[in-house]
Amino acid sequence: MYKKVVVFGGGTGISYLLRGLKDFPVDITAIITVADNGRSTGRLRHEFNVPAVGDIRQVITNLSGERQEIKDLMSYRFETYSDFNGHSIGNLILIGMMNITGSLKDSITCLSDLLDVRHKVYPISEDSLTLMAETEKGEIIEGEEEITHNRDIKKRIFYKEEPTITKEAIEAVKEADLIVFSMGSLYTSILPTIIGKEMRKAIKNSKAKLMYICNAMTQPGETDDFCVGDHIEVLNKYLDKRKIEVVIASNTDISQEMIDKYRREEEKSKVTIDYAKLDALGVEVIESDLLVLAEDGTLKHDSLLLSTIVFSYLMRK
Repeated sequence: MYKKVVVFGGGTGISYLLRGLKDFPVDITAIITVADNGRSTGRLRHEFNVPAVGDIRQVITNLSGERQEIKDLMSYRFETYSDFNGHSIGNLILIGMMNITGSLKDSITCLSDLLDVRHKVYPISEDSLTLMAETEKGEIIEGEEEITHNRDIKKRIFYKEEPTITKEAIEAVKEADLIVFSMGSLYTSILPTIIGKEMRKAIKNSKAKLMYICNAMTQPGETDDFCVGDHIEVLNKYLDKRKIEVVIASNTDISQEMIDKYRREEEKSKVTIDYAKLDALGVEVIESDLLVLAEDGTLKHDSLLLSTIVFSYLMRK
């Protein structure tokens, strides 16, 4: 029987991990945030009063066993002067299935079957959630997109309403051998999956090891000047009595030209490995040359190498 891995996150970060991990002999459950309110997802949420589907669509597409043309179709966005402008086909399909089935979970199951997905994908909740943040200045920000665009340092993250956590997600955490918090936006992709009371309780009672895959670059207004240990301290604050036990971090030697480019164009800097703090936190560090240059000129995690490290850790445990 395959060992069970539960991966928390949303968007591009978790997708880069899952596209490699799906081909390893493990049983994967991806638990995805549903609080996004921007772009196509935000418009669909407003029109149909549903949870966000964009991150779910990305994850299903990256777990798909279908040929690349089908995956490209799912991600295709219309460019038109009509109301279709900016909508991805995958988002529209998920909303259509929700109208037919009456359930986001059932819609995910249907689309997963259609796209030959052999692993499980669950929304953290089927509620239409509103993500909130409080800045260090005491300002309250409403909405994930607004939080992302606000450059003030975030003090805490919470929901406007207490979410009802998907029961399948709770069961997956109970049965997990390894829980992975994937790279991605710390405050708007990772934390939204664990701040609900039911999920925090499930993680606290789980016997699974807790792993974090750290971002390679900081995020303006969220993790400015953060090292690896700073990310873990934030996660630990929301995990109650459980703590991150192992972190995977990149030690790739990034050129000064690339560092300058990220600082100039995105106000981001390299996340360094602060060994002393990590040792004080009792965290095992697994570091490797993880970054590759993507087609769009940005640095991304090497999906296959990253997945190999996760699988190797799972097997030795």
